[in-house]
Amino acid sequence: MDHKDKSEQGEITQVLIEFLEVAINSIVFLKGIYPPGAFERHRYMNVAVQRARHPQLHEYIHFAVSSLRPFLQKGLVERVVVIFYNKDHVPAEKFVFKLSFNQSSNLGESTGLGFALRSFLVKLSVAEPVTRALPVDCRWEITAYFHSLPCVENDSKEAQMWVPTDTKHWQHPPIITPIKSMNSELMNLQLYLEHPQPTE
Repeated sequence: MDHKDKSEQGEITQVLIEFLEVAINSIVFLKGIYPPGAFERHRYMNVAVQRARHPQLHEYIHFAVSSLRPFLQKGLVERVVVIFYNKDHVPAEKFVFKLSFNQSSNLGESTGLGFALRSFLVKLSVAEPVTRALPVDCRWEITAYFHSLPCVENDSKEAQMWVPTDTKHWQHPPIITPIKSMNSELMNLQLYLEHPQPTE
């Protein structure tokens, strides 16, 4: 990959990081874990979205997503998941961003990426009917799943911030509800919900 391709790949990664940060803010707002006053109305890609006003909440989302940069650039990230837990730390609901980059694609195809990502934000803003009510005293976190374990010794300090998760898994395959998907020369992205089977 020459210098120009690396620069364009960096731009695409930056757009994806900004999108994920806005989308995760929107999801947390949608689920109503915090009072509406904890968020402020903001415009991103000409869409009205919500952004965390509380400094610690804003910093957590921003830092978690920004620290994925080296892994996204290397194509190591398979999924970014916002997990909502019940009091026993068992997942109650997951918002899954499943992504894959086409490393051999022509990076010049990135012109429509912003428009395609914008459509995800529009879909998220009306996704409440397909979500479920969260249990009282629920918690949440951002989890990233990698194709292979990143090499911490040679990577930046961001790499050292990601630790293995202790998330409990459901015993049966989840119920999956698609929200939006995109297939392009550059990348494929799916956003879907996962819920446990009623028997769990």
